[in-house]
Amino acid sequence: MIAVAKDLIRDESGVTAIEYGLIAGLMAALLLVVLGTFGDKLKGLFNAIADTLQNATDTVQQQNP
Repeated sequence: MIAVAKDLIRDESGVTAIEYGLIAGLMAALLLVVLGTFGDKLKGLFNAIADTLQNATDTVQQQNP
């Protein structure tokens, strides 16, 4: 029984998949925290970028009818 336990501890197959799963879970949790904290500021930033792009597009279209 002890030999089986030692073999399981030494066996490293599948460790990579577990590690990737833990990393993905940690990143998802971090993303939720960041978006929850800064969501309104990010929304404002993206809206400002969209407005700037729209204004630039309108300007180009007015100059080149």
